Amino acid sequence: MDLRGKQKRYLRSQAHHLQPIFQIGKGGLNAAMVVQINEALEKRELIKVTLLQNTDEIAEEVAKALEADIHCDIVQIIGRVLVLFKPSSKEKYQKISKEVKAI
Repeated sequence: MDLRGKQKRYLRSQAHHLQPIFQIGKGGLNAAMVVQINEALEKRELIKVTLLQNTDEIAEEVAKALEADIHCDIVQIIGRVLVLFKPSSKEKYQKISKEVKAI
């Protein structure tokens, strides 16, 4: 799903109050973490991921890797915080994606 400007702005406003639920540390981004992020996106649709100071990863590279692996949209990158969005495939979890489509 390719997001337009208004849709990204809406998602940023929804993500503002969220706490990061994943932290990428010294171990970097591994396959198990990618699977967990994908499962979290399936249930929540919108999450934050933060990169700790002891990691060698760069936020833009992590964003591109996640975008390629799990086909999510990168809503925003601020410093070491990524905001990710992926519409859920299950209808009972599609709260945010329905509103995004309406915009």
